[in-house]
Amino acid sequence: MSGSSPILELLGQREIVVACGPGGVGKTTTAAAAAAQAALRLGGRVLVLTVDPARRLADALGIKEIGNEVTEVPAEAFVTADGAPVGRLFAAMLDTKKSWDDLIERHTPDPATAARIMANPLYQNITGRFIQSHDYIAMERLYELHSTGEWDLIVVDTPPTRNALDFLDAPSRMADFFSSRLLRWLIAPARSGLFAVASKPFTQVADRILGTEFLGDITEFFVSLQSMYGGFVERANAVARLMADERTTFLVVSSSETVPLREAEFFVSQLVDRNLSVGAVVLNKVLPDSLADPGGLAAARGLGERAGEIAGEVAPVIGVDEEALVRVLGTIAESYGDFAVTARREAGARSRFEAGGAPLVSVPRLDEDIHDMAGLLALGNLLIAEP
Repeated sequence: MSGSSPILELLGQREIVVACGPGGVGKTTTAAAAAAQAALRLGGRVLVLTVDPARRLADALGIKEIGNEVTEVPAEAFVTADGAPVGRLFAAMLDTKKSWDDLIERHTPDPATAARIMANPLYQNITGRFIQSHDYIAMERLYELHSTGEWDLIVVDTPPTRNALDFLDAPSRMADFFSSRLLRWLIAPARSGLFAVASKPFTQVADRILGTEFLGDITEFFVSLQSMYGGFVERANAVARLMADERTTFLVVSSSETVPLREAEFFVSQLVDRNLSVGAVVLNKVLPDSLADPGGLAAARGLGERAGEIAGEVAPVIGVDEEALVRVLGTIAESYGDFAVTARREAGARSRFEAGGAPLVSVPRLDEDIHDMAGLLALGNLLIAEP
Protein backbone atom coordinates (compact mmCIF):
# COMPACT_ATOMS: atom_id res chain seq x y z
CA MET A 1 0.00 0.00 0.00
CA SER A 2 1.35 3.38 -0.98
CA GLY A 3 1.81 5.67 1.99
CA SER A 4 1.37 8.77 -0.14
CA SER A 5 -2.29 8.27 -1.04
CA PRO A 6 -4.52 9.60 1.77
CA ILE A 7 -7.59 7.76 0.47
CA LEU A 8 -5.79 4.41 0.17
CA GLU A 9 -4.37 4.84 3.67
CA LEU A 10 -7.85 5.59 4.97
CA LEU A 11 -9.29 2.48 3.34
CA GLY A 12 -6.53 0.36 4.81
CA GLN A 13 -6.77 1.71 8.36
CA ARG A 14 -10.51 1.82 9.07
CA GLU A 15 -13.34 -0.71 9.15
CA ILE A 16 -16.13 1.69 8.14
CA VAL A 17 -15.85 4.59 5.71
CA VAL A 18 -19.03 6.69 5.48
CA ALA A 19 -19.31 8.69 2.25
CA CYS A 20 -21.43 11.76 2.95
CA GLY A 21 -22.08 15.28 1.75
CA PRO A 22 -24.42 17.21 -0.57
CA GLY A 23 -26.54 15.51 -3.20
CA GLY A 24 -25.60 15.34 -6.87
CA VAL A 25 -21.81 15.44 -6.39
CA GLY A 26 -20.94 11.82 -7.20
CA LYS A 27 -21.20 10.39 -3.69
CA THR A 28 -22.44 6.96 -4.79
CA THR A 29 -19.87 6.46 -7.52
CA THR A 30 -17.10 7.71 -5.22
CA ALA A 31 -18.10 5.16 -2.57
CA ALA A 32 -18.21 2.35 -5.13
CA ALA A 33 -14.90 3.39 -6.70
CA ALA A 34 -13.20 3.53 -3.29
CA ALA A 35 -14.51 0.07 -2.37
CA ALA A 36 -13.35 -1.36 -5.71
CA GLN A 37 -9.86 0.05 -5.18
CA ALA A 38 -9.71 -1.40 -1.67
CA ALA A 39 -10.63 -4.87 -2.95
CA LEU A 40 -8.26 -4.54 -5.89
CA ARG A 41 -5.20 -3.33 -3.98
CA LEU A 42 -5.61 -3.98 -0.24
CA GLY A 43 -7.28 -7.39 -0.07
CA GLY A 44 -9.80 -8.75 2.38
CA ARG A 45 -13.58 -8.74 2.10
CA VAL A 46 -14.89 -5.31 1.10
CA LEU A 47 -18.56 -4.34 1.06
CA VAL A 48 -20.10 -1.26 -0.53
CA LEU A 49 -23.54 -0.46 0.90
CA THR A 50 -25.40 1.94 -1.36
CA VAL A 51 -28.74 3.71 -1.18
CA ASP A 52 -28.78 4.58 -4.89
CA PRO A 53 -31.48 2.60 -6.73
CA ALA A 54 -30.02 3.50 -10.12
CA ARG A 55 -29.56 0.55 -12.44
CA ARG A 56 -26.27 1.98 -13.71
CA LEU A 57 -24.44 1.08 -10.50
CA ALA A 58 -25.38 -2.61 -10.75
CA ASP A 59 -24.25 -2.54 -14.38
CA ALA A 60 -20.97 -0.85 -13.44
CA LEU A 61 -20.28 -3.49 -10.79
CA GLY A 62 -21.00 -6.26 -13.26
CA ILE A 63 -23.94 -7.80 -11.37
CA LYS A 64 -27.56 -8.24 -12.46
CA GLU A 65 -29.10 -6.36 -9.58
CA ILE A 66 -28.33 -4.97 -6.14
CA GLY A 67 -30.75 -5.69 -3.32
CA ASN A 68 -30.92 -5.84 0.45
CA GLU A 69 -29.03 -9.13 0.42
CA VAL A 70 -25.29 -8.97 -0.11
CA THR A 71 -24.09 -9.99 -3.60
CA GLU A 72 -20.49 -10.68 -4.59
CA VAL A 73 -19.05 -8.77 -7.54
CA PRO A 74 -17.38 -11.24 -9.95
CA ALA A 75 -13.59 -10.97 -9.75
CA GLU A 76 -13.34 -11.03 -13.52
CA ALA A 77 -15.40 -7.82 -13.63
CA PHE A 78 -12.37 -5.80 -12.52
CA VAL A 79 -9.28 -7.67 -13.63
CA THR A 80 -6.89 -4.92 -14.73
CA ALA A 81 -3.60 -4.64 -16.53
CA ASP A 82 -1.99 -4.90 -13.09
CA GLY A 83 -3.62 -8.28 -12.47
CA ALA A 84 -6.57 -9.74 -10.58
CA PRO A 85 -7.87 -8.18 -7.35
CA VAL A 86 -6.17 -9.36 -4.17
CA GLY A 87 -9.45 -9.13 -2.24
CA ARG A 88 -13.16 -9.70 -2.81
CA LEU A 89 -15.80 -7.05 -3.45
CA PHE A 90 -19.44 -7.31 -2.38
CA ALA A 91 -22.38 -4.95 -2.80
CA ALA A 92 -25.78 -4.38 -1.21
CA MET A 93 -28.44 -1.73 -1.63
CA LEU A 94 -30.58 -0.51 1.23
CA ASP A 95 -34.17 -1.75 1.05
CA THR A 96 -35.89 0.47 3.60
CA LYS A 97 -39.05 -1.63 3.98
CA LYS A 98 -37.22 -4.97 4.23
CA SER A 99 -34.70 -3.57 6.72
CA TRP A 100 -37.47 -2.17 8.92
CA ASP A 101 -39.31 -5.50 8.84
CA ASP A 102 -36.12 -7.30 9.92
CA LEU A 103 -35.63 -4.79 12.73
CA ILE A 104 -39.19 -5.25 13.99
CA GLU A 105 -38.87 -9.03 13.94
CA ARG A 106 -35.60 -8.83 15.86
CA HIS A 107 -36.84 -6.56 18.65
CA THR A 108 -40.45 -7.58 19.25
CA PRO A 109 -41.08 -10.16 22.00
CA ASP A 110 -42.99 -12.61 19.77
CA PRO A 111 -44.00 -13.19 16.12
CA ALA A 112 -47.61 -12.15 16.78
CA THR A 113 -46.55 -8.68 17.93
CA ALA A 114 -44.25 -8.31 14.96
CA ALA A 115 -47.03 -9.29 12.56
CA ARG A 116 -49.43 -6.85 14.22
CA ILE A 117 -46.98 -3.95 13.87
CA MET A 118 -46.11 -4.72 10.25
CA ALA A 119 -49.77 -5.03 9.26
CA ASN A 120 -50.62 -1.64 10.75
CA PRO A 121 -51.23 1.07 8.09
CA LEU A 122 -49.35 3.63 10.17
CA TYR A 123 -46.22 1.44 10.18
CA GLN A 124 -46.45 1.00 6.42
CA ASN A 125 -46.65 4.77 5.93
CA ILE A 126 -43.76 5.50 8.31
CA THR A 127 -41.39 2.98 6.73
CA GLY A 128 -42.37 3.86 3.19
CA ARG A 129 -42.62 7.66 3.23
CA PHE A 130 -40.81 9.29 6.13
CA ILE A 131 -37.30 10.36 5.17
CA GLN A 132 -36.04 10.01 8.73
CA SER A 133 -37.04 6.35 8.76
CA HIS A 134 -34.73 5.97 5.76
CA ASP A 135 -31.92 7.81 7.55
CA TYR A 136 -32.20 5.68 10.65
CA ILE A 137 -32.51 2.34 8.91
CA ALA A 138 -29.42 3.09 6.79
CA MET A 139 -27.37 3.40 9.98
CA GLU A 140 -29.11 0.38 11.52
CA ARG A 141 -28.33 -1.75 8.44
CA LEU A 142 -24.70 -0.62 8.57
CA TYR A 143 -24.52 -1.62 12.24
CA GLU A 144 -26.06 -5.01 11.50
CA LEU A 145 -23.61 -5.76 8.70
CA HIS A 146 -20.61 -4.59 10.72
CA SER A 147 -21.57 -6.65 13.77
CA THR A 148 -21.40 -9.89 11.75
CA GLY A 149 -17.61 -9.52 11.58
CA GLU A 150 -17.66 -10.74 7.97
CA TRP A 151 -16.23 -7.58 6.45
CA ASP A 152 -12.74 -6.11 6.65
CA LEU A 153 -14.07 -2.84 5.23
CA ILE A 154 -17.54 -1.41 4.69
CA VAL A 155 -17.93 1.68 2.51
CA VAL A 156 -21.40 3.17 2.92
CA ASP A 157 -23.10 5.72 0.71
CA THR A 158 -25.39 7.82 2.89
CA PRO A 159 -29.02 8.60 1.97
CA PRO A 160 -29.84 11.66 -0.11
CA THR A 161 -31.28 14.12 2.40
CA ARG A 162 -32.30 17.74 2.58
CA ASN A 163 -30.28 18.10 5.77
CA ALA A 164 -26.86 16.45 5.73
CA LEU A 165 -27.04 15.91 9.48
CA ASP A 166 -30.30 13.93 9.47
CA PHE A 167 -28.67 10.53 9.18
CA LEU A 168 -26.24 11.37 12.01
CA ASP A 169 -29.04 12.47 14.30
CA ALA A 170 -31.43 9.65 13.38
CA PRO A 171 -30.24 7.08 16.00
CA SER A 172 -30.46 9.53 18.91
CA ARG A 173 -33.81 10.84 17.68
CA MET A 174 -35.15 7.30 17.53
CA ALA A 175 -33.94 6.58 21.07
CA ASP A 176 -35.38 9.89 22.30
CA PHE A 177 -38.76 9.07 20.74
CA PHE A 178 -38.99 5.72 22.51
CA SER A 179 -38.11 7.44 25.77
CA SER A 180 -40.37 10.43 25.17
CA ARG A 181 -43.35 11.75 27.06
CA LEU A 182 -45.22 11.83 23.74
CA LEU A 183 -45.08 8.06 23.35
CA ARG A 184 -46.20 7.55 26.95
CA TRP A 185 -49.08 9.98 26.36
CA LEU A 186 -50.15 8.16 23.21
CA ILE A 187 -50.32 4.74 24.85
CA ALA A 188 -51.45 5.69 28.39
CA PRO A 189 -55.20 6.00 27.63
CA ALA A 190 -55.31 2.63 25.92
CA ARG A 191 -53.42 0.99 28.78
CA SER A 192 -55.66 2.55 31.42
CA GLY A 193 -58.93 1.84 29.64
CA LEU A 194 -59.92 5.51 29.83
CA PHE A 195 -59.46 6.24 26.14
CA ALA A 196 -63.04 5.56 25.05
CA VAL A 197 -64.66 7.69 27.79
CA ALA A 198 -62.26 10.61 28.04
CA SER A 199 -61.80 11.12 24.34
CA LYS A 200 -65.24 10.26 22.97
CA PRO A 201 -66.04 13.78 21.64
CA PHE A 202 -62.64 13.91 19.94
CA THR A 203 -62.95 10.43 18.43
CA GLN A 204 -66.37 11.26 16.98
CA VAL A 205 -64.90 14.25 15.11
CA ALA A 206 -61.75 12.33 14.13
CA ASP A 207 -63.80 9.42 12.85
CA ARG A 208 -65.70 11.71 10.50
CA ILE A 209 -62.57 13.49 9.23
CA LEU A 210 -59.93 10.77 9.24
CA GLY A 211 -61.90 7.54 9.06
CA THR A 212 -63.24 5.18 11.68
CA GLU A 213 -60.08 3.10 12.07
CA PHE A 214 -57.53 5.91 12.15
CA LEU A 215 -57.29 6.39 15.92
CA GLY A 216 -57.46 2.65 16.48
CA ASP A 217 -54.49 2.19 14.14
CA ILE A 218 -52.50 4.84 16.02
CA THR A 219 -53.24 3.37 19.44
CA GLU A 220 -52.56 -0.20 18.41
CA PHE A 221 -49.36 0.77 16.64
CA PHE A 222 -47.82 2.63 19.57
CA VAL A 223 -48.92 0.09 22.16
CA SER A 224 -47.28 -2.66 20.10
CA LEU A 225 -44.21 -0.52 19.52
CA GLN A 226 -43.73 0.00 23.25
CA SER A 227 -42.87 -3.69 23.56
CA MET A 228 -39.68 -2.97 21.63
CA TYR A 229 -38.53 -0.20 23.96
CA GLY A 230 -35.53 -1.85 25.64
CA GLY A 231 -33.97 -3.49 22.61
CA PHE A 232 -34.68 -0.59 20.30
CA VAL A 233 -33.17 2.11 22.51
CA GLU A 234 -30.13 -0.05 23.23
CA ARG A 235 -29.61 -0.66 19.51
CA ALA A 236 -30.09 3.00 18.59
CA ASN A 237 -27.47 4.00 21.15
CA ALA A 238 -25.12 1.29 19.84
CA VAL A 239 -25.50 2.66 16.30
CA ALA A 240 -24.59 6.15 17.55
CA ARG A 241 -21.55 4.77 19.39
CA LEU A 242 -20.38 2.99 16.24
CA MET A 243 -20.42 6.28 14.33
CA ALA A 244 -18.08 7.77 16.95
CA ASP A 245 -15.85 4.69 17.16
CA GLU A 246 -12.21 4.98 16.08
CA ARG A 247 -12.85 2.25 13.52
CA THR A 248 -15.25 4.58 11.67
CA THR A 249 -14.37 7.61 9.58
CA PHE A 250 -16.23 9.98 7.28
CA LEU A 251 -15.35 10.73 3.68
CA VAL A 252 -16.98 14.05 2.80
CA VAL A 253 -17.73 14.28 -0.93
CA SER A 254 -18.50 17.52 -2.74
CA SER A 255 -17.77 19.45 -5.91
CA SER A 256 -16.00 22.79 -6.26
CA GLU A 257 -19.20 24.65 -7.02
CA THR A 258 -20.17 27.32 -4.50
CA VAL A 259 -23.35 25.83 -2.99
CA PRO A 260 -22.17 22.19 -2.60
CA LEU A 261 -18.81 23.38 -1.28
CA ARG A 262 -20.51 25.56 1.32
CA GLU A 263 -22.67 22.61 2.41
CA ALA A 264 -19.64 20.35 2.62
CA GLU A 265 -17.73 22.87 4.72
CA PHE A 266 -20.65 23.14 7.12
CA PHE A 267 -20.87 19.37 7.30
CA VAL A 268 -17.14 19.07 8.08
CA SER A 269 -17.52 21.61 10.88
CA GLN A 270 -20.42 19.63 12.34
CA LEU A 271 -18.45 16.39 12.25
CA VAL A 272 -15.56 18.10 14.02
CA ASP A 273 -17.90 19.61 16.65
CA ARG A 274 -19.29 16.12 17.33
CA ASN A 275 -15.80 14.64 17.68
CA LEU A 276 -16.36 12.40 14.67
CA SER A 277 -13.46 11.47 12.43
CA VAL A 278 -13.14 13.36 9.15
CA GLY A 279 -10.86 11.06 7.16
CA ALA A 280 -10.69 13.09 3.95
CA VAL A 281 -12.61 15.51 1.75
CA VAL A 282 -13.06 14.60 -1.93
CA LEU A 283 -13.88 17.32 -4.43
CA ASN A 284 -15.26 15.80 -7.62
CA LYS A 285 -15.59 17.29 -11.12
CA VAL A 286 -12.75 19.73 -10.55
CA LEU A 287 -11.66 21.73 -13.61
CA PRO A 288 -7.89 21.58 -14.32
CA ASP A 289 -5.80 24.45 -12.98
CA SER A 290 -4.31 24.85 -16.46
CA LEU A 291 -7.56 26.48 -17.56
CA ALA A 292 -6.76 29.44 -15.34
CA ASP A 293 -3.27 29.82 -16.84
CA PRO A 294 -2.89 33.35 -18.32
CA GLY A 295 -1.09 31.95 -21.35
CA GLY A 296 -3.99 29.69 -22.25
CA LEU A 297 -6.49 32.50 -21.83
CA ALA A 298 -4.38 34.78 -24.06
CA ALA A 299 -4.25 32.04 -26.71
CA ALA A 300 -8.05 31.68 -26.58
CA ARG A 301 -8.52 35.42 -27.02
CA GLY A 302 -6.13 35.42 -29.94
CA LEU A 303 -8.00 32.53 -31.52
CA GLY A 304 -11.27 34.44 -31.26
CA GLU A 305 -9.83 37.68 -32.59
CA ARG A 306 -8.16 36.01 -35.57
CA ALA A 307 -10.85 33.39 -36.25
CA GLY A 308 -11.51 34.76 -39.74
CA GLU A 309 -7.85 34.78 -40.72
CA ILE A 310 -7.24 31.29 -39.34
CA ALA A 311 -10.40 29.90 -40.98
CA GLY A 312 -9.37 31.34 -44.32
CA GLU A 313 -6.14 29.36 -44.21
CA VAL A 314 -7.43 26.16 -42.59
CA ALA A 315 -10.89 25.67 -44.18
CA PRO A 316 -9.59 24.77 -47.67
CA VAL A 317 -7.05 22.37 -46.19
CA ILE A 318 -9.62 20.37 -44.19
CA GLY A 319 -12.42 20.84 -46.72
CA VAL A 320 -15.03 22.70 -44.65
CA ASP A 321 -17.06 25.88 -45.08
CA GLU A 322 -15.03 28.93 -44.05
CA GLU A 323 -17.92 30.76 -42.33
CA ALA A 324 -18.83 27.63 -40.36
CA LEU A 325 -15.24 27.27 -39.20
CA VAL A 326 -15.19 30.92 -38.08
CA ARG A 327 -18.24 30.24 -35.89
CA VAL A 328 -16.66 27.09 -34.45
CA LEU A 329 -13.39 28.85 -33.61
CA GLY A 330 -15.26 31.75 -32.03
CA THR A 331 -17.32 29.38 -29.89
CA ILE A 332 -14.20 27.50 -28.78
CA ALA A 333 -12.50 30.73 -27.76
CA GLU A 334 -15.58 31.95 -25.87
CA SER A 335 -16.10 28.61 -24.12
CA TYR A 336 -12.46 28.50 -23.05
CA GLY A 337 -12.85 31.94 -21.52
CA ASP A 338 -15.96 30.85 -19.61
CA PHE A 339 -14.22 27.73 -18.32
CA ALA A 340 -11.21 29.81 -17.29
CA VAL A 341 -13.41 32.08 -15.18
CA THR A 342 -15.06 29.05 -13.54
CA ALA A 343 -11.70 27.36 -12.92
CA ARG A 344 -10.33 30.47 -11.19
CA ARG A 345 -13.40 30.74 -8.97
CA GLU A 346 -13.24 27.06 -8.07
CA ALA A 347 -9.52 27.28 -7.26
CA GLY A 348 -10.20 30.26 -5.02
CA ALA A 349 -13.05 28.46 -3.26
CA ARG A 350 -10.86 25.38 -2.67
CA SER A 351 -8.09 27.51 -1.21
CA ARG A 352 -10.54 28.97 1.31
CA PHE A 353 -12.18 25.63 2.13
CA GLU A 354 -11.84 24.50 5.75
CA ALA A 355 -11.39 20.71 5.72
CA GLY A 356 -11.05 20.32 9.48
CA GLY A 357 -7.44 19.26 9.14
CA ALA A 358 -8.34 16.37 6.83
CA PRO A 359 -6.60 15.77 3.47
CA LEU A 360 -8.28 17.52 0.54
CA VAL A 361 -8.36 15.34 -2.59
CA SER A 362 -9.33 16.84 -5.95
CA VAL A 363 -10.70 14.56 -8.67
CA PRO A 364 -10.85 16.04 -12.19
CA ARG A 365 -14.05 16.18 -14.20
CA LEU A 366 -14.43 13.00 -16.30
CA ASP A 367 -15.14 13.14 -20.01
CA GLU A 368 -18.14 10.80 -19.76
CA ASP A 369 -20.49 9.23 -17.22
CA ILE A 370 -19.46 6.07 -15.42
CA HIS A 371 -21.37 3.06 -16.73
CA ASP A 372 -19.03 0.09 -16.21
CA MET A 373 -16.28 -1.25 -13.95
CA ALA A 374 -13.62 0.32 -16.16
CA GLY A 375 -15.15 3.71 -15.41
CA LEU A 376 -15.29 2.98 -11.67
CA LEU A 377 -11.65 1.89 -11.65
CA ALA A 378 -10.64 4.99 -13.63
CA LEU A 379 -12.37 7.17 -11.05
CA GLY A 380 -10.74 5.11 -8.29
CA ASN A 381 -7.30 5.63 -9.78
CA LEU A 382 -7.88 9.38 -9.72
CA LEU A 383 -9.18 9.11 -6.18
CA ILE A 384 -6.04 7.38 -4.86
CA ALA A 385 -3.55 9.29 -7.02
CA GLU A 386 -0.58 10.71 -5.16
CA PRO A 387 -1.04 14.37 -4.22
